[in-house]
Amino acid sequence: MKVIAIGRNYENHAIELKNPIPTEPVIFLKPDTALLRDNKDFYYPDFSKDIHYEIEVVLRVCKEGKHISEKFADKYFDQIGLGIDFTARDIQQRHKEKGLPWELAKAFDGSAVISNLIPKENFRDLHRLDFGLNINEKRVQTGNTKDMIFSYTDILVFVSKYITLRKGDLIYTGTPSGVGPVEINDHLEGYLEGEKLIDFRIK
Repeated sequence: MKVIAIGRNYENHAIELKNPIPTEPVIFLKPDTALLRDNKDFYYPDFSKDIHYEIEVVLRVCKEGKHISEKFADKYFDQIGLGIDFTARDIQQRHKEKGLPWELAKAFDGSAVISNLIPKENFRDLHRLDFGLNINEKRVQTGNTKDMIFSYTDILVFVSKYITLRKGDLIYTGTPSGVGPVEINDHLEGYLEGEKLIDFRIK
């Protein structure tokens, strides 16, 4: 399986990082070794001094798809969850300045926190999901999927033009504004529609 992540999918987040608003989805990949499951603690890596959190709604792909049509896109995911895309912002900045890829900043071990996944039928409106992140009991990010620049359908159609989707793949759909650094001993809690799905600490 693979992790496909969408960058700059909320206008307010693109603005806060002083990035242009994209006209098509910005895609990057994480390996399966990046996944951090079961609310296990995240261990701060020694190669960075500036790890940032990014809370995101995550889709689970339920069948193989290539050149998915807009009409059938909603048939290609069956579960929803929360994820945190950890980014080594210092490494990312150095690579951006040199015109190099971001992989070392985005794809390191443990950089893709994933919650338990919930059948999509359990939600009243997938396109208006409230989600957010608390650190040390203080809300730092709040988002709603209605504010995504590119919808689930847009993402599935676009990605499948280039990359075959397979059952079990995870799609991180982007983060709203409010991203920032984590520190050792921080306590992170992520909520989707009021339900706590993420609960772990930085070690």
